[in-house]
Parts: sequence; C-alpha cells; structure tokens
Amino acid sequence: MTAHFITAACFRQTGYSGNHPLAIPRVGTVERLCAALDWFGPRHSPLECLPASRAEIARFHTPDYLDAIRRAEAQAGASAEDRARYHIGTLENPVFKGLWHRAAVSVGGAILAARLAHQGAVAFHPGGGTHHGLRDRASGFCFLNDPVFAILTLLDLGRTRVLYVDLDAHHGDGVEIAFAEDPRVMTLSLHETGRWPFTGRIGDQGPGRCNLPLPPRLNDCEFEAVIHRAALPVAREFAPDAVVITVGADALKGDPLSSLAVTNSRLWAATEAFCALAPARVVLGGGGYNPWTLGRAWAGLWARLSDQAIPTGLPREARAVLASLDCDLVEEEDRDPDWFRTLVDPENPGPVRRETEALIAAVTGETAGRRTAWATG
Repeated sequence: MTAHFITAACFRQTGYSGNHPLAIPRVGTVERLCAALDWFGPRHSPLECLPASRAEIARFHTPDYLDAIRRAEAQAGASAEDRARYHIGTLENPVFKGLWHRAAVSVGGAILAARLAHQGAVAFHPGGGTHHGLRDRASGFCFLNDPVFAILTLLDLGRTRVLYVDLDAHHGDGVEIAFAEDPRVMTLSLHETGRWPFTGRIGDQGPGRCNLPLPPRLNDCEFEAVIHRAALPVAREFAPDAVVITVGADALKGDPLSSLAVTNSRLWAATEAFCALAPARVVLGGGGYNPWTLGRAWAGLWARLSDQAIPTGLPREARAVLASLDCDLVEEEDRDPDWFRTLVDPENPGPVRRETEALIAAVTGETAGRRTAWATG
C-alpha cells in the first residue's frame, strides 16, 4: 500500500520544557532513526504539513477558547481567569513559545492525513494524537484535538462509517465526547484501568462507543487476546469505510506514566489489523514518555506501514541516535540494554488472567446490542 509520513519542523523540537513529561525528543527521534535506517527513500519522503487555519480549527473548538490560547501565548502566561476556565497555563498544560503554531500544525497534519487516506493511502502523522483536547478547554497535555479533525475531514470527503481506535494507555475521552451523538463514528478505546482521566470504564459501552479498560502489567498474550477476541470483532461489526488510529507509545513496557507491559511488535500488529478493516487509514501518534521505547516503536511502525524490513540489530548510526537520548523520568538502572541495540522488543508472554477474561466476556456480550443499533442507525 502507499504510505505517507507526515511531519513538520516544530515536531523536531520538544516545545515543552523543564520536567514536563513531553519535554523529551519524540518525533525528532523517530525521524532520525528512520533516516539512519534508510527508511525515507524517494518513495517515502516525509511530507511537511502546514498549520490549520483558525477558521478550520473553529469548526470544533470554541472561538473564546482559541482567543484564550493566543492571548496566553502573547502574554507568556495565562491569567487566573483563563487558567481556571480553559485549563491553560497549568503544570499539566503549560503555555510556551510556539504553542499556537504547534497545536495548529498538529491539526493541519491530521487534515492532510485524512485527505491522503481518502485517496487510498495509509497516512502516518506521529505528531498527532492529542486525543484529550476538549471543545472549550485543554486537557491532559492536549490543547487542540487533532484526531477529531481527521475524522471530520473523512466524513466531509464522503466516508460514512469512521472507526476511531485508541491504543494509548490513557482513555481517548476527548474524541469519544466529540462524537458521542454521531452515528457515523464508532470510538474504540483500549487503555489502562484506573489511570487518568479515570473514564472509559467497563460499564461505559454503547452503540457508538466501546471501552476496554486493561489491567495493569498487561502482557503480550493478554493484549492479543483482547485484540482478537474483543476489539477486532467489535470493529468488524461496525463495518467501517475509514479508520483513524491513535497509537500511543505509553502502552509499552517501560513507559513511566503507565504500567502496561505490551511490546512494540504487538502494537504494530494490532495497528495493521485495524488498518486492514478499511480502505482509508490514518495513523496518529499519541502519548509516550520514554524516548527510547517511543522512538523505536514509532520508527518500527513506520517500517511496517511502508513495507520496509526491520533489521535484527541496529547499525551504528541508529544506535548513536538512541545513545544520545536522556530522560529524567526513566532512571539509568531501569534503562533496558535492548533499547540501545535493537528495534524490536523481546516478547513478554504470560497467562491471560481472570480479570482480562472477564473484560473480554463483558465486551463480547455487548456486541449483539451494537449490531442492532448500527443496523437501524
């Protein structure tokens, strides 16, 4: 299949600073790894995206909220009123130079990805995946919600059943809320139970949404069981003609902001399985706060999406990229040697625990009701 890698200069910088979890090299690391592995050839040259216009962004986000973001950036900080009302200028959602441009470019990349996907390609936008952003306020490090714009663009282009899959360790609440009343969109979120934002519980199911809260320390066998016995059957029942997938790297073993233990090859396989369900495919980034696991996962994902071979061991140039990274959230003694010499994580097998089986059974039992609702919707 034709694959496009979407990026922009601002994503090669961290934007965030200090001890913020996003003050690590993310997309820049992915690009450097892909370049070192010669995965950006003539057929796969990265596409630079432009920022979305204010008018485009105002289609979803409220004008007063957009004014508050611009005002806070111009003043190098949010007023007490704006901080309370819009949740900007907080430790979670800090104001920084270039904030508006970075957020607008993320939306622009999502729109471009959707247009390319509609033409039959798979479009990978690792700078996207800001799935917590709400219509009128920031949330969870997310100011604007670019997955929403990818979905809206696909609907504008004539797609009638868009499946949104969220593989981030944190519930994709912003996207679920945005399309709660739209029968053309199904949101399917796999996330760690008991983790911020503490939504997407097992009982939170419906015709247009499916939530799979995963137990901590989820191993590869459990992840595959949930994907193949619960998530994919639900997705197939919806019969999408387009898919948008947020592939957060925080579901991986070693991430400091979650306790799931999925390996990157399982995350790649799951993404490919959902991509196979529809002819239009958008793949976004998302969370991920360990620069080694994130960089390796998203670089490997690009190789899989663009049908390029992943070497068993990394060449010197790629190892140098990984050796140059640092992260205050990951102690030196916790840095796995494999993160520096190979791209593919060692397998993490284990038993399918009782709580995982219960989750699968609960979601499977909901499928018949969804089928009836979709058929009549």
